[in-house]
Amino acid sequence: MMRCERLLLPLGIAALVLAAATPAYAEKGFGGGTDGETQQQADTGDDGTVSVTVGGVVFDRSKNGSGGSAGVLRSSTLWVPPACWYAPKYTPEQLQKYLEPIWEAGSTGHEWDAAQRKKYLDPDDSEKDFHKDRTGKGHWWGSYVNDSYPPGWDACDEDYFWVDQGDPPPAGIENAVTPEVLAELAYAEIRVPGTEVTLAPAGEAKVNLPTWAWLDGAEFRPVSVTASVPVIGIEATATAVPVSLEIEPGTPDAETFPASGVCEIVDGRIGEPYARGKAEQDPPCGVRYLRSSGEGTFPLQATVTWEIEWTGTGGAGGDLPDGTFGATQDVVVQEIQAINR
Repeated sequence: MMRCERLLLPLGIAALVLAAATPAYAEKGFGGGTDGETQQQADTGDDGTVSVTVGGVVFDRSKNGSGGSAGVLRSSTLWVPPACWYAPKYTPEQLQKYLEPIWEAGSTGHEWDAAQRKKYLDPDDSEKDFHKDRTGKGHWWGSYVNDSYPPGWDACDEDYFWVDQGDPPPAGIENAVTPEVLAELAYAEIRVPGTEVTLAPAGEAKVNLPTWAWLDGAEFRPVSVTASVPVIGIEATATAVPVSLEIEPGTPDAETFPASGVCEIVDGRIGEPYARGKAEQDPPCGVRYLRSSGEGTFPLQATVTWEIEWTGTGGAGGDLPDGTFGATQDVVVQEIQAINR
């Protein structure tokens, strides 16, 4: 049994007119999601799995990172996920029900309304009736926008276009949903755990003695998000796999282990837990501070790099740019106190 919660935001006539003039603006859409003003549908199963429909795409985040410290990956290149995309939006009757009130309002002028109407409805062409003769055999596609409006959100300005069920979207329409575009959208939904490393020996670090650093392997396992468009039967899963930890001590008066400051993941673990008797050994991952932090602290930056791979419908798959996520923690460094007798 699925519980369904739906949030629909109302739209005024002015917004409807603007949406018809430029499909990249706010409007209600097929299957949930909009251009700007978001229609969402969340379905929760008995097992607690939650999937959310946004922008015509269903996101399954049940295998995502969670917790208050989880965060968004930052691409290691200039690549960014799509700011807008095209997906199935209306059945023939839904599109007519949406557009007719806009034309009848006359807010944009008779000539413009007549030209728009003729794109979808022609009394001299019985087949040009919003493709009602193909009801159940395809969908009208339209544009959707990332609700944070990143740069490029207004690039998807194509008019509604028809796609028969089972056919690919027309060539040349950038960001029409395919398994690869879905993978890119899933990438943007990935959340990874926080990166506060465990430092030891416990307490304050000591000048000239190594401080061991490691991350709990149980927390740093792969995470993934699946994006799908069920009405056309395509999906893609983007999976983030942790591969390394980079340590920046927060002061030039320090040495890192290894010297590069990059600790590779080994056997599912980054670094090695400290054990008694290893205080003077060089750790596989850690830092040696060469001076005291005085009355303050050093801001140690710990950044994990995640490799992103994706798989999708029809055996599609590949790699997406690595992502990074980091956090800063304050480290107290004290001089070793000698006892004189």
